[in-house]
Amino acid sequence: MSVRVYRGGYARFRRRRYPTILSWTTTILAIVTQMVYPLMPDNRLLSLTFFVVATFALAGLVQAWSTHGTKYAATWFVATALFGFIVEEIGVHSGWPFGEYAYSDSLGPAIGGVPIVVPLAWAMLSHPILVLSRRISRRWAPLVFGWTIMAWDLFLDPLMVDAGRWTWNSESRDIPFITGIPLSNAAGWLLCGVALGAILHWGLPREHRKSAPSSAAGDVILGWTLFSGVIGNLFFFDRPGTALVGGLALGITLVPYFFMIWITRE
Repeated sequence: MSVRVYRGGYARFRRRRYPTILSWTTTILAIVTQMVYPLMPDNRLLSLTFFVVATFALAGLVQAWSTHGTKYAATWFVATALFGFIVEEIGVHSGWPFGEYAYSDSLGPAIGGVPIVVPLAWAMLSHPILVLSRRISRRWAPLVFGWTIMAWDLFLDPLMVDAGRWTWNSESRDIPFITGIPLSNAAGWLLCGVALGAILHWGLPREHRKSAPSSAAGDVILGWTLFSGVIGNLFFFDRPGTALVGGLALGITLVPYFFMIWITRE
């Protein structure tokens, strides 16, 4: 007589529940680290900056893996980080396409003038934005991607400049209502965002893996980014212009995206 050990329940858990739990865990961790950022003393902000970037990039990586699998997630992450590193190398040495800028030593080890943490920052939101872009318009997904990632940087750049992470020396006019950030930076992010969006949209499959969780964790990160960007700049960083411009720019794509999710809900 033989004894059979039933493993079906655990297998289903690993296949269905485990990716969902891991995705939500990393998402919550990323949001919590960003929530405490404005509450920390200046001498703790540097280490927290690294942690915020790393946790958001990890959340994006886990979300990509949970919905599309290991190969997809690895391809997305490497392509995004490598693209970010290349355009940043071009940017710090030529001033194109963002304008003249330089990173400070406070961001840690660097390669060719680009801190190692910077390519990770490109991966912070690029996967949720890719999902959003494909949902809004399959044909114009790269353009939607470029606009959305540019809009996100309208919140990010003033925060990092005020913290001394990098400095601008561009002759371009400032973005309206956002003092100290040149228009050339927004144009550069839009251009590079469209290029990265095209690479990801046309280079990565759309099909989800079997029993994949929904993209809800990534959607929460997008919603949190809009909410925290507006509230943080209004009440913590005293930058109402950034809250206004960044909120309007990011809302142009996030509002219709969330409306589409709402009207198609089951």
